[in-house]
Amino acid sequence: MEVCYILEVDVNGEEIFMVDKKTLSSFSDRLSKLFGDLTDGSRKLKVIFDNFPGGAYGFELMARFCYNNGTIEITPSNIVLLNHAAHYMEIGSNSSAKLNLVDQTEKFLEGINYWTWSELVQALKLCQDLLPTINSSFLLDKVLDCLVGRLTLPTMASPFTCSSNNSSFQFSCDTSSTFSMRNNWSQTTWWFEDLLVLNVNSFDKVIRMMMSQKLDHASIFKFIVFRLKSRYFSVTASEKCKITELAINLLSLLDRSSLSCRGLFDILLAVSRLKNISKFYALKLEHLVGSVLDQATLDHLLVPSPHRNHHVYDVNLVLRLLKAFFLEGSTMSQNQLRKVASLMDSYLIEVAPDILLKPSKFAALIMVLPDSAREFSDRLYQAIDMYLQVHVQLYEEVKMRLCSFVNYDKLSAEASKHLAQNSNFPPRSTLKSFITQKSKLNCLIHNHLSHFKVSSQSKFHSNAMEKQEGFDHILIYARKHGHSKEIDNLETRLQGMQKK
Repeated sequence: MEVCYILEVDVNGEEIFMVDKKTLSSFSDRLSKLFGDLTDGSRKLKVIFDNFPGGAYGFELMARFCYNNGTIEITPSNIVLLNHAAHYMEIGSNSSAKLNLVDQTEKFLEGINYWTWSELVQALKLCQDLLPTINSSFLLDKVLDCLVGRLTLPTMASPFTCSSNNSSFQFSCDTSSTFSMRNNWSQTTWWFEDLLVLNVNSFDKVIRMMMSQKLDHASIFKFIVFRLKSRYFSVTASEKCKITELAINLLSLLDRSSLSCRGLFDILLAVSRLKNISKFYALKLEHLVGSVLDQATLDHLLVPSPHRNHHVYDVNLVLRLLKAFFLEGSTMSQNQLRKVASLMDSYLIEVAPDILLKPSKFAALIMVLPDSAREFSDRLYQAIDMYLQVHVQLYEEVKMRLCSFVNYDKLSAEASKHLAQNSNFPPRSTLKSFITQKSKLNCLIHNHLSHFKVSSQSKFHSNAMEKQEGFDHILIYARKHGHSKEIDNLETRLQGMQKK
C-alpha cells in the first residue's frame, strides 16, 4: 500500500493548508528538491512560506492546478498570481506531457491585446502588489505596454460607453472601475482616474512609454498634473517631495507647446509649501513656468511673499520667471514679448502701492524688459506715478532714476497731458539732463573699467596712483550730478576685478 504523506503548509502566516506532498511534488521542483526521496515512516511534514506570491489565494490556485493534474482555467484575473506562483514553486522545469504552468500562463499572455481595459488595470494592480517578486517586472512591462498602446489607438474610447463599431479590440460596457463625474470626462482624459493606481516607479515608466509611443503631449501633461493633485491628499510630506520632483522631471521632457500655464502655476504654488524639496527641481519648475509666461494672467503672478517683512508679493519669484522666459531666446516671438510686457505693466501697477517694496526691486521689475517690448508707455508711467505717490520719502536721485525709465515718445496724448501737470515727475528738461549725465557717466565707467582690465593684464601697466586718479575723476563727476548708485556698482565691480 502506497504511503500518503500529508504536508502541512503555512502560507505567509495567513492560512495553513493540509495537502498531499506527492501530488504537489510531482509538479513543483521546489518541493521535490526540498523533500527528495522521503522513505522514513514519518507522515507529518511541515513547510513554511513567508513570501508566497498572492498569499493564501495564490497558493490555493497553485494547489488546484496540481490536484487537477496540471490543468486550470487561466483568466486575465488570475494569470498574474498563477504565473508568479509557478515561478516561485518552480512548476516549469519538469518534462510533463502537458504544458507546465509557466508555459501555460505565458501562452495565455500572447492574447493580452484582447483583454478589456479593466482586466488590464486589475493585472497592473496585482503586478505592483507582487513587486519585487520573480518575473513581476516582465509581467508589469507587458501590461503597461499594452495599456499605453491601447491609449494611442485613434479609435480608443472610454470603456464605459457601449460601441457597435468594429475595431481591433472589443471593449465591454465595464462598470467595475469607479469614476467620479464619469459622464463628464472627455474622450482624451477618461483613463486618468484608472491609472491613479500607478506607483512611483510604474508612473515614471508609463509616462516615458507614452512619449515613446507618441501619445499627445498635452494629454500627458494633464495626466501628470491630475495625478499630482490627486495624490497630495493621501501622502506624507516626504512622499509629496518625491512625487513632485518626479512630476517636474517628467514635465521637462514634454514639448513646451503642450504645457499649460495654469497647471504649472498650481504645481508652483504647491512647491512653495514644501520645505524639503530639492532646489534643483524647484528651479527646474520655475524655468518651465517662465517658458510659458506669455500665457500667464496677473492672478498667477500675485504669489504672497515668503518673507512678508520685505514686500507683500514674491517679487523675486517673478524676476526669476522673467529671466527664464528670456532664456527661450530664439523661440520667442514679438507677440509673446508684447504679452509679457503687458502682463508686467499690470503687475507693476499692482505692486506699486506696496510700502515695503524697495526702489531697487521696483526698478529691477521695470528693467528686466527691454523698451522695445512695450508698444506704449502709459501703464508703465501709471505704475511709476503710483509708486512715487506712496513712497514720498525717496531721494531725488532715486525719483529721477525711476522716472527715466519711461519712454516719453511712447506716451499717448492723454498720458502726456497728465504728465505735464504731475508734480511727482520732474520737468522733461531736467530729466533729459539727468539721462544725458547718466549716459556720460556710464561711458566714463565703461572706459575706466576697460582701461583697468587691459592695464592689469599688461606687463607695462600704469601705476596704482594713475588708476586711482581716474577713479577719483569719475567719483567727483558722479557725486556732483547725483549718481551715487552707479558709484556703488563701480566700486563693487572694481573689487571683483582686483580679486581675480
